[in-house]
Amino acid sequence: MLAQHLTPSTHPPANHGRPLHIRSSPQSDRLKRIFDLLVALPLSILAVPVIAAAWMLVRATSAGPGFYSQIRVGRNGRPYQIFKIRTMFHNCEAVSGAAWCTKHDRRVTRVGHILRKLHIDELPQLLNVLLGEMSLVGPRPERPEFVGPLSEQIPGYVDRLTVRPGVTGLAQIQLPPDVDVEDVRKKIVLDRCYADNRNLWLDFRIMLGTVIYLFGFSYASVRKVMGLPNPLVDDRSVNDTRIAIVTGSFTMNRSSAEVDGSLATGGTPIPCGEVQ
Repeated sequence: MLAQHLTPSTHPPANHGRPLHIRSSPQSDRLKRIFDLLVALPLSILAVPVIAAAWMLVRATSAGPGFYSQIRVGRNGRPYQIFKIRTMFHNCEAVSGAAWCTKHDRRVTRVGHILRKLHIDELPQLLNVLLGEMSLVGPRPERPEFVGPLSEQIPGYVDRLTVRPGVTGLAQIQLPPDVDVEDVRKKIVLDRCYADNRNLWLDFRIMLGTVIYLFGFSYASVRKVMGLPNPLVDDRSVNDTRIAIVTGSFTMNRSSAEVDGSLATGGTPIPCGEVQ
């Protein structure tokens, strides 16, 4: 279980005193925000009956509220409240404590398993997009209890906080759910790849790839059909030392001091093969 490898913390995320080096411009941010609004508004209207049906199903099959809110860490480390349809037993963390969901998590209800499989539980996050707290596409938001420990263990983790978190993302449709910290390391490579190479064309392909993924296509098929960048499998960048620094032990054997020293000059862009 992932929770066995990571101790929750209430401390703020750390960046070891280094500035973040993710490229951005006010113009690209404005265009992305306009794109989010133009797509999220009609999607929200279409999603209302689906959300309502899921809410009633949850209320009818388990005790507790139909909706669920939780604090997540957003852009620049700013906390915000994320909205979801409840898929676990009400107040289950009073027993388990703060822990990530695992593949056969007993806290998840029977209806919750279905909602998670279809990702219907994520639809209320369209409200977070409309409020400007999230984007349609971006790194998935993490809980503050885990951001601190993860930023300590994974070099470059905080770079993903320079963009708005997303409802879907480059890593989510190319990699399976995390089961340990090493899986998080792999996703950080794709998160940083997206953060440094983001554009509306890439966002569009990720969104369309998400639809394809929901129809049951494999991660490899989604990547191939949509031409998505993935430096973990791209022959042009798989041996790049910048990736090895982030991914750490699953591709190389480095001490924590060596890794920290390699990143002391700042976060260099992760190569993605994505044309700007």
